[in-house]
Amino acid sequence: MKTLLRTLAGLTAAGAATVAYASVVERNAFVLRRVTAPVLPRGQAPLRVLHLSDMHLVPGQERKVEWVRSLAALEPDLVVNTGDNLAHLQAVPVAMRALEPLLELPGAFVMGSNDYLAPHAKNPFTYFTSDHARVKGERRTLPTGDLIAGFETAGWVNLNNHRSTLEVDGRALELIGVDDPHIRRDRYEEVAGPADPDADLTVGIAHAPYLRTLDAFAHDGARLIIAGHTHGGQVCVPFYGALVTNCDLGTERVKGLSRWWEGCDNAPSDQAPTDAAWLNVSAGLGTSPFAPVRLACRPEATLLTLRARS
Repeated sequence: MKTLLRTLAGLTAAGAATVAYASVVERNAFVLRRVTAPVLPRGQAPLRVLHLSDMHLVPGQERKVEWVRSLAALEPDLVVNTGDNLAHLQAVPVAMRALEPLLELPGAFVMGSNDYLAPHAKNPFTYFTSDHARVKGERRTLPTGDLIAGFETAGWVNLNNHRSTLEVDGRALELIGVDDPHIRRDRYEEVAGPADPDADLTVGIAHAPYLRTLDAFAHDGARLIIAGHTHGGQVCVPFYGALVTNCDLGTERVKGLSRWWEGCDNAPSDQAPTDAAWLNVSAGLGTSPFAPVRLACRPEATLLTLRARS
């Protein structure tokens, strides 16, 4: 009996220490991930794209704000924001202060569900079921219009169910965006069409990387797809990885750079055809206020270096 009690006490202490580490240390251990994708026409110089996602900001998160502000020192050619900036009714001024130096650069954005609806407590086990995307009960609406106005005033391109061409460092980037597929605000039929042959690169941008969205981008010829939403699994098993993605994307693509092609249905990237798109999914920088933990999945931003195809 004493041995059993000691074992239980040890497991309890280890569990408490893990939760303390995940909630205090790792969720504030921001990291910049650097990846390279060969998507530009041959002979072109590289372009650098800073990908930000899932900040889930609330007032008082000064450490996160200052870290995001510091990313301006990277001097990227383009900033892409894939949504879920907010997690509080008073978070728009916090988001604008965090992004202030980056708003001086060329940028584009889409919204995530938590830019529209305030987060709420939920059973974490629903992430393992088909209920994970349902909006249940009354939820407070966030000041989405103020956030969008701030971005647009700075000159960032609104890609919520919108298609646009942006000149970046002398290159024409065709950007195809949809509003958040997670809450079915995506209207791809409004932006559908083949890639512009005169563009140097066609990029698909969405908050949540649902299969229908990724396939639509790939079908229309996007060579690069950028998304967030998954939090990289948020709570992962060390040496194993993510258990959930909070969408129908497979866990092997829960974060980082991989390949995607129409109809692949989560087939391994090593089976990709040569013309497959490159897919970057960000693990994001934040958490819901109701689940403020990260384990084996540090909060991140991504610096994508786009180089010429060989």
